[in-house]
Amino acid sequence: MLVEQGAAPTRKPTIRDVAAAAGVSRGTVSRVINGGHWVSPEARTAVEAAIASTGYTANHAARTLATGRSNSLAFLLTEQHHLLFSDPAYSLLLRGAAEALARRAMTLVLLVAGTAEERANIASYVSAGHVDGVLLISSHAEDPLVGSLMGAGIPVVCSGEPLGLAGRLSSVSVDEKGSAREMTRHLLDRGHRRIGMIAGPLDTPGGRYRLDGFREELGDLFDPSLVEQGSWGRESGTAAMESLLARATDLDAVFAASDLMAAGAIAAATRAGVRVPDDIAVVGFDDSGLAAEHEPSITTMRQPWHELSEQMVTLLLEIIEGAAPRTIVLPTELVTRQSG
Repeated sequence: MLVEQGAAPTRKPTIRDVAAAAGVSRGTVSRVINGGHWVSPEARTAVEAAIASTGYTANHAARTLATGRSNSLAFLLTEQHHLLFSDPAYSLLLRGAAEALARRAMTLVLLVAGTAEERANIASYVSAGHVDGVLLISSHAEDPLVGSLMGAGIPVVCSGEPLGLAGRLSSVSVDEKGSAREMTRHLLDRGHRRIGMIAGPLDTPGGRYRLDGFREELGDLFDPSLVEQGSWGRESGTAAMESLLARATDLDAVFAASDLMAAGAIAAATRAGVRVPDDIAVVGFDDSGLAAEHEPSITTMRQPWHELSEQMVTLLLEIIEGAAPRTIVLPTELVTRQSG
């Protein structure tokens, strides 16, 4: 950039400039920038607007030296890599978390641990202080990575209540069991009685609790032979539906624990000459975009994706500041479409 002779060089805006523009103290600006929580919503909005108008940029290196923090959080997905791209639910959580951190002038680091080697590498990376905390997506029971993070004292917030660790780790989830009961009741109210389920992995909260809700709502109508387990992916839904159709000719409805598995189930039914929803109803869980676009469109339980991400980030920053673990449970919404 050329500077005219005699012209004063452009001065970088400071926290003092942001405070003056926002009409708050420098301490309030500092708390907003560093992710603190003792700031009113009005003050936070004013500071964020002032940062945008002044063009202020925090000196992250100086902040790291002063606070001992990296000013970044990890989005850690403990699933195979392909699910990050094939399942829109994970993309929605990732985008929401990134937006929540961007508003706080923080960085999100994406980590995927689909193998034992990746889990070990990530445990070392996180324990070395490269991030201040972990947003743990799709936790599995008895996963050694979870134990490694806890043993290293890493602040963690889970998406879904961590199996076997309730009260020890913070979590943000939907009412898995209650939501599954509502969807099952929807199928019963439509007159269906031979209802199968394609459950998710039973070592995950979504897999276990959605199956629990399904079983409880069916009561005496529950038939364990009409339950197949998938892996959240489309192909697993296809394989599960093929197995159900092969042994249950009177099947009249299937509840898949994810929209992606529901889509796979519909594909299998169509190939077998079974019409959805005329011959069999197929419903899902998530409403992450796929359900509305699918043909036929899929009846599903809508998760509040934006709020889930926002609450996870907020809760993790509280934990980093020393707050005790706590659990947040959010409601879902039944969305009725063409498939059932």
